[in-house]
Formats: sequence, structure tokens, C-alpha cells
Amino acid sequence: MLSARSLFQEILDNDDSYQLFCSIAASGEAQGGWENGRIAALVPGSMRPLAPKITRHGADEDKHGRIFNALLKKRGLDPVPVPPETDYTMLLEKQGIGLAHEKLRRDEPLTENDILVYLSHSRVTEQRAADQMDMLVKYFGEHPEVGKAIRQICNDEDNHLAYCHEELLRLAYAGHGRTIQRTLRESALAEIAVYRDVSLAVMSHMSRLLKWPRAKSAVLTAGIHAMYAYERAGGWRRMVSLTMPERRDALGGPATTAAVV
Repeated sequence: MLSARSLFQEILDNDDSYQLFCSIAASGEAQGGWENGRIAALVPGSMRPLAPKITRHGADEDKHGRIFNALLKKRGLDPVPVPPETDYTMLLEKQGIGLAHEKLRRDEPLTENDILVYLSHSRVTEQRAADQMDMLVKYFGEHPEVGKAIRQICNDEDNHLAYCHEELLRLAYAGHGRTIQRTLRESALAEIAVYRDVSLAVMSHMSRLLKWPRAKSAVLTAGIHAMYAYERAGGWRRMVSLTMPERRDALGGPATTAAVV
């Protein structure tokens, strides 16, 4: 029987698939760390109080990249190049979602609207990350090899999501509500399509590495398309709602150190 648990167990048990999984994850987290670091450096003067939280967000992402690389090293594996079709962050940028790397490379202050775009984009992508980590913790939170790492990353992703909710609500109350809701909707509808495409690409690579039979790959492909259909029909709305989180000021302190994996 196919399940998220059984599929991830297959990936975990095979060095080649595990190497690709961790490499993709480490690369994505490193990109997120760089983006947040640049945004923190370019925050407009009117929003400078946000800079320490954005810096903390970036430090967490960098830490996650180091954790995934440490998991590889622990098994005696090196990172491998990330296939471009599996690069979630860069594919989102190509869709015009979030802040373009070209803009972040300039030494020019961002605008208030840029920060609204950044936080709205983060609200959507952090929802995806939190959902994925919740699933991994459910099935592998006590795993001797990866359990400690994924529990720590899951806690950080919950903090990131709480931070996005709180800051977007604060900005909505300050008069930016319409812009935030429009940007959230645009980001969510683009994200679900990119996530579908990346999922199909990752599944294709895993199928090759794990030598899955065609029938199994076909079932997984159908499942990915079914998930997209559900999200396109209305499931995307969970990514755009805003509620005051139980974790207040979730990124108000210093970043924690990486778990020893």
C-alpha cells in the first residue's frame, strides 16, 4: 500500500535517493537564508523594526541547510547538484512570486510594498513547509537518524508561520489589508502549480533511482494531480487566511543553534 510513510521510508533507506532529497532540501534552505539576509539588509527605514526578525528567519533557514548537509555527512555522502526542475524557490521566482534575486542583489532600499510582497509570499511558502514538516514529524519524529533534525526544523517552521501571520495582521490593521489579500491570493495560486510541477519532477527522479514500476509511478502521478485539483478548487484558501497565532513574537529572540545530527 502506498502512503507518505512508506514512500519516505524508501527514500530514507536508499543512499542515492536520500542524497538527492537532502541536497534539494539543503539548497532550498540556503537560498531562503540568502534571500532573508538580503531583505533584512534592505528593509526601508519605515519598517526597520522588522529587520531583526527577518534576520532571524534567514539564520534559521541557513541552519536548516546545515542540518541537511550534516545528515548527508553523517551517512558519508556529499551533496549532489539540484536538478533545475526541482528547484522550488527559483521556479517561484520565474513565476514572479516573491522578490526577484536581481532586486535583492542591488544595494537599494526596498519599499513598503516589497515587504508586503515578501511577507505574503512567506505566509504561503511557510504554510507548505510547516505542513510537510508536520507530516514528517508524525511518521519519523522518533527516527534514530533523522528524528531530532526534523523535529527542530518543524518547530522553526511553526515559528516562521506564526511570525508571518502576526506581522501581516499588524500591517493589515495599518491599512494594507487589500494589498495583502490580493498578494496572498496571487502567491497561493502560483505556489500550488509550482509545487505540483516540482512534486512531479522529484517523483520522476526518485522513480528512476528507486526503480519503481510504471504502475507505481502512474499512481503517484495521479495522486499529485489530484492534490493539485483539490488545491485549485479551494484548498489554496488555507494558505491565505490570517489568524493571530498562539506563538506571539515567534522570531523576537536570537536564532537557535543547529541540532547535533
